[in-house]
Amino acid sequence: MDVLRAGIETDLEEFKVPGASWAVFEDGEIHQTGTAGLVEAGGSAAVTPDTLFQAASISKPVAVLAMLRLVDRGLLDLDEDVNRKLTSWQVPPTGYWQPVVTLRQLASHTAGLTVHGFPGYRHDDALPTTVQILDGVRPTNTFGVRVDLIPGTQFRYAGGGTIVMQQLLEDVTGTPFCELVRELVLEPFGMSDSDYAQPLPPELHARAATAHDELGCPLDSRWHAYPEVAAAGLWTTPTDLAKLAIGVQRTYAGTDDALLSPELARQMLTSQIAASERIGGLGHLGLGFFLDDTGQRFGHSGGNAGFRCHLLAYRDTGQGAVVMTNGDNGSWVVMSAFAAIASAYGWEEYPQDVELPDLPADEVLADLVGSYRLDGRMAFTIERRGSGLEVTFDGQPPLRFMPRSATRFAVGTGTELEVRDGGLVFQQEGAELACARE
Repeated sequence: MDVLRAGIETDLEEFKVPGASWAVFEDGEIHQTGTAGLVEAGGSAAVTPDTLFQAASISKPVAVLAMLRLVDRGLLDLDEDVNRKLTSWQVPPTGYWQPVVTLRQLASHTAGLTVHGFPGYRHDDALPTTVQILDGVRPTNTFGVRVDLIPGTQFRYAGGGTIVMQQLLEDVTGTPFCELVRELVLEPFGMSDSDYAQPLPPELHARAATAHDELGCPLDSRWHAYPEVAAAGLWTTPTDLAKLAIGVQRTYAGTDDALLSPELARQMLTSQIAASERIGGLGHLGLGFFLDDTGQRFGHSGGNAGFRCHLLAYRDTGQGAVVMTNGDNGSWVVMSAFAAIASAYGWEEYPQDVELPDLPADEVLADLVGSYRLDGRMAFTIERRGSGLEVTFDGQPPLRFMPRSATRFAVGTGTELEVRDGGLVFQQEGAELACARE
């Protein structure tokens, strides 16, 4: 598809994303694969169909599928308190109250658990154990996983819940998670280019795409390592993820090689709860996968440091695609690619509107450079960094605020700077403070 490749190449350049790889499937068979761009910006190695990318959060539905296979075997129960079988760690009490958390809730992000996602580690850093991650102790770089909402009452995306599931699978089977998922999912689906090993083994480094930030610059350590393997640790290719999606389609259809019983296969792709955000028209949670309103489409997005990707499939028609990129701005490339694929292959009811970023104008960025004082107290400076801002608060290392609109910049999920009425406003956890220029 020369038109698809040309569009992706244009988007890679516009959004400072070095490379992309994709696979499209029709009638339950891989119809075409394609690549564009480079493994690393400034290098000469082109992305190939064998180049490994981080699947990021697409790791989660793969892990859930492994869990469901153990449910099918009677080793686990979807609706049992996970503390009954956890031996290495327990979901802790919240004050005087001991919450009950189930696998169904963990798989549908309704367990009320904390820790949305994980920033990763330099791949040569000392990595925490799973129990250290759950407890939030060194060398872990995230808080401990705790219940702070009543389980089952609402959707809240929580990578921390997937780590609880990871520990449970290891406790019940006595098998390391990576080996277990290879046996239960990767090998049965023929995903020979997929590995949850963290850090990535040295012998695979030459095949791995380098991660890049919003400016298109390689990360210092080439990529981050994710010991939170079930939530974010899968290295793979679009072809292997297409095999996964096709396998799920076949499992739902009840073919002879189905990995799950018909009842569990249907539960996996049945809405458990409505999500609080929609991605590619997917606004419900099944078990592991996001679903559209009708249940006809299922998929999952992924975003690790320097990688963005998306998987989408039609439950009954054997159609779908996977697009993977090695840049923090890759979401825009992915969304445009899916719109083009959907149009070319005649996908039913796929949303064609692509919400491309409304980036700040050069004059807005130039005007923001300078020294400020926050609410008449703390001083900070702003420098321009590409389409974003480098903000240095007194006594703190610099922070990179990236654009979320033409007038709004954010770092993380809760701190923003907004140009408003000719001035600058700092926002954090609902509080707003005026920024006075000095």
